[in-house]
Amino acid sequence: MRCRRLPPLLALAVVLWLAAPAAAVDFPAPGPDARCPVCGMFVAGYANWVSSIVFKDGSRVFFDGPKDLFRYFFDLPKYRPGGTAADIAGFFVTEYYSVQTTPATAVFFVSGSDVLGPMGKELVPVAGLEQARGFMRDHGGVKLLRFDGRALVELPDKP
Repeated sequence: MRCRRLPPLLALAVVLWLAAPAAAVDFPAPGPDARCPVCGMFVAGYANWVSSIVFKDGSRVFFDGPKDLFRYFFDLPKYRPGGTAADIAGFFVTEYYSVQTTPATAVFFVSGSDVLGPMGKELVPVAGLEQARGFMRDHGGVKLLRFDGRALVELPDKP
C-alpha cells in the first residue's frame, strides 16, 4: 500500500515545486564600476538583466545576465581560483516581467527566444511555470530550464 501512495505524493511535490512563485528579494544594485567577470561589460546600465552570485564571506559578483552567471559558476576554478561551490551563499537574477531581483532557484529559464540580453542570446528568467510556457509561446523559446543550485535541468515540453 505504501508503494502505491509514494508516486502520487512525489508527483505532487514536483508539481508544487514547479508552480511555486518566485520571491523577490531586496538586493543592492551594482555600482557604476561593477564589471561582469566573464565578458568585462559594465553591468549597471543593464538593470533589467543584472544577475549576481553572493558568497558566504559577503562578497558578491555581478553579471550582465544569467548566461554569464552560469558560465562563471560552471567554471568556478577559472574565474575564482581556489573558490568552490560550497563558498556560495546564493544566486540571484532579475525576473523578466517584474524586473525584481529573485533567487535563481525560484524561476524558470527560457533559452532560444527572440528576446535578447546585452550580449545577445540570453537565458530569460521567468517566474512561474505557466508564465514561462506563455513566454515561450510568445517569444519562440526552445528550451525550458530550472536551476537547482547545482545544475541547469531541462524540463519536458509538456506539463
